[in-house]
Amino acid sequence: MITRDRAVHGASSALLGIERAARTAGYSLRVESLRRADQHTVAAALATLGSQAVTGVIAAASLPPTALLRLAGNVPVVAIQSDTSGTVPAIVTDQAAGARAAVSHLLRLGHAQVWHVSGADDWPETHSRIAGWRAAHRAFRRPSPSMLEGDWSAESGYAAGLQLARRADVTAVFAAGDQMAVGVLRAFAERGIRVPDDVSVVGFDDIPEAAYLHPPLTTVRQDYDEIGRRCVTALLELDAVTGHGGLVGQDLDRALPPQLVIRDTTRRVAAARRRARAVAAARDPAAG
Repeated sequence: MITRDRAVHGASSALLGIERAARTAGYSLRVESLRRADQHTVAAALATLGSQAVTGVIAAASLPPTALLRLAGNVPVVAIQSDTSGTVPAIVTDQAAGARAAVSHLLRLGHAQVWHVSGADDWPETHSRIAGWRAAHRAFRRPSPSMLEGDWSAESGYAAGLQLARRADVTAVFAAGDQMAVGVLRAFAERGIRVPDDVSVVGFDDIPEAAYLHPPLTTVRQDYDEIGRRCVTALLELDAVTGHGGLVGQDLDRALPPQLVIRDTTRRVAAARRRARAVAAARDPAAG
């Protein structure tokens, strides 16, 4: 398996799911962890794997399609990423659908628009979730507001939360990852903004701590065990049929639907509108 940044919940959870599935199938898992997905780093990882008698490779990093094609020429390859351009079979969660579900939930609660804290720019999941965020606004015929850029970390979510806390028109926030949502919640708490009374917040990934935050976090869950099972099954099918990945390029994509988990960080917009009016009145007493 080639992966990157195990500190990110999605990457670490995918690793665990694949490791369990491989063990069940009677295989061990060798992991090459990348610091970044540039050509030099990818080439070094491929060289390391090429020197070993591996049955196949699962690419769980955001690798360029050209790198995947080079890898696929030697061994069967299955990818967990949404931008393979048909280079190799890909098993993915429908990231855009998860984002649409999260944002649509907030818009149905009466929020005029939903602010977004994005993930790191060089991850395909980031752009899929941005696309889903925008698609939900279009479906409700609402303009999407400006986007704040994060990097998956709680620190970046905290910085974005401090910016959002200064705006009276923010009533709902969708963070592209739960760790960033944690940072947003901390920033709001420090600024006296109550969640969900003043602002609703939704994350993505359903980290184990999400259900135990105060308040418990509404988020989007991905089934990493099922992703791992399907990856290993697809990889062994490729190996059994061809012995060297000859099915690569066929349409074997198997998108998994995510699940919106509604907890206590979202609420109808009435209270949030009262907050906006109160903030406006404090800034301009004549307006109150």
